[in-house]
Amino acid sequence: MPEYLSPGVYVEELPTGPRPIEGVSTSTLGFVGQTERGPITPRLITSFLDYQRLYGGYLPTQQSYLPYAIKGFFDNGGQRAFLSRVTGNGALPAAVGQDLIISAIGPGVWGNGLFARIDAGKRSGFRLTILYYASPPAGLQGDPLNLADRTDPRPDSTEVYDDLSAEPESSAYVLTSVNGVSQLVTVSWSANHQAGAAPANIAYTKFQGGTAGAAVGLGDYQLGLRSLDPVDDISILCIPDEVRLGQLRGDLRDNCELNRYRFAIQQVDEGQGDVGGFVTGALAGYPDSDYVGLYYPWINVVNGVTGEIVKVPPGGHVAGIYARTDDERGVHKAPANEDVRGLLLADSGDTHPLEFTVTKGQQDLLNPVGVNVIRDFRHANRGIRVWGARTRSADPLWKYVNVRRLFIFLEKSIDEGTQWVVFEPNDEPTWAAVRRSITNFLIRVWRDGALMGPTQDDAFFVKCDRTTMTDDDILNGRLICYVGVAPVRPAEFVIIRISQKTIEAAQ
Repeated sequence: MPEYLSPGVYVEELPTGPRPIEGVSTSTLGFVGQTERGPITPRLITSFLDYQRLYGGYLPTQQSYLPYAIKGFFDNGGQRAFLSRVTGNGALPAAVGQDLIISAIGPGVWGNGLFARIDAGKRSGFRLTILYYASPPAGLQGDPLNLADRTDPRPDSTEVYDDLSAEPESSAYVLTSVNGVSQLVTVSWSANHQAGAAPANIAYTKFQGGTAGAAVGLGDYQLGLRSLDPVDDISILCIPDEVRLGQLRGDLRDNCELNRYRFAIQQVDEGQGDVGGFVTGALAGYPDSDYVGLYYPWINVVNGVTGEIVKVPPGGHVAGIYARTDDERGVHKAPANEDVRGLLLADSGDTHPLEFTVTKGQQDLLNPVGVNVIRDFRHANRGIRVWGARTRSADPLWKYVNVRRLFIFLEKSIDEGTQWVVFEPNDEPTWAAVRRSITNFLIRVWRDGALMGPTQDDAFFVKCDRTTMTDDDILNGRLICYVGVAPVRPAEFVIIRISQKTIEAAQ
């Protein structure tokens, strides 16, 4: 209640109507894997070009499938992904400088391909130039940025920061101008730096000290996965190189189940051509969960740089289809009967877009056990499509990917949209406000086609009153709201019954 102490006109704002609940994003992906270079703290990327600028290009598939998965994600309609780069234990960043310390933005031997130069700024202060070579020369003889100078090879990436200042109060202060902006380096002052003093000029100097550390193993991937925990926006997880470290599948499953608002895309191992043997044997090594979708078989893609045909797991491409379906139809639509983009366009000798051409008989074995198949329908002019939408759960309530993901969307949206209720009076006005907020949100969801039923009463109910709470609940500060929804399920088996109609039968 406002306090009025002196005469006057007081204008007050009064909240009217229910508090709106906004639907959360469902298509932001979390990737974990090895890259050519880049930071190890998770970063948002919004295109494959964005990835290349920060993390570099393709790696040998013996080392990492991640770049191909990211390309497939964006090719298939993905728009946002957070990437956690994995490095070996003990990896160190390369660096150069004595007063102004210039360090590679992340650890690894890639940083030894960096060169830095400090000279006078064009108008004031000093200029910092950074060059990056994927295959670095031993040293530079001239200026690679001078087009007339043919002495040195051209760098793969260049950054120039001009008119920098060593004064912390300056808008061009070197630390704030470079850190968080550069995609190659970070800068810091040495312990004996004199405040405000500009660094000495240096000619192009090669970074040193970058090391790869120990071989990348399971623990490094687990650490990379945990680094994504604070990123609340992530709703899908994929680790393409899980196929090398089977235990990662359990870690992915556990992460999604504990988080409750994430769904994992997993991939069957390479070479599982014996479908019957796989179903009765190897499938036991894949975790059961309604928070996991498992996809088969691998796919063939083309390396955009070398033109080489490369066989990769399909998780990144499937994740892009999830994002595309969410954007075009909504999370309630099963991400199936959708074409897979970014594959080998046509057969090349004995190499086909898919590792294995799956028949209907083989899918009859795979579908009931929750393995989603990518099928070749080119013979019917329908391209190559994801032809399955099941989770790895044996519970019939949660056997469809879109049902689990719809509930993730609903639960997280309601969770975030009702935080205002905490510490409100636990009485009828608050209960009514909660009911109105959730009801209005679910009406929008129902009208979007995500819930079954010709009327909203058929589609959902919201209860928050004396029937959902006891006196003990109220005395102990518990406000309990009971929400029930009828999700739409995919028409997985379309059955059209046809019979002959005779003239006699019509009379």
